[in-house]
Amino acid sequence: MTPPVAGAPGSDAEGSVPPVVRLGLTVIAKRADFLRAAQARRQAMPGFVLQARCRGDDSADIRVGYTCSKKIGNAVARNRAKRRLREVARATLPAGALPGWDYVLVGRPGATADRVFSDLLADMANALGRVHAARAPK
Repeated sequence: MTPPVAGAPGSDAEGSVPPVVRLGLTVIAKRADFLRAAQARRQAMPGFVLQARCRGDDSADIRVGYTCSKKIGNAVARNRAKRRLREVARATLPAGALPGWDYVLVGRPGATADRVFSDLLADMANALGRVHAARAPK
């Protein structure tokens, strides 16, 4: 079998495939980034806890991480909770998050996996508003 020729009609060569539009969300993978986010702003909601911090760099990326401890349940329950958190982040962070910030979503036992999805979306919008609200001086 021969590889397709770029520009040939009906070929899927690199030159003819349109670029994939990315939403600007990058997944946090390093433990140090999770620890830095844990020491910054946090907002507890009924379905999850949102931790957020400004990285202070010039990057326009929005980074997001997900964590669920064994308190959530077995591996099946933890994976279900993380899938729900990922979908909440995909739906709300591109519109409500600020560039150059890290966000970590922490699952809550008995709430993240069982809460109505529309309530999780409302929780995320509310948490983003509270985290980014201007703090009044004391």
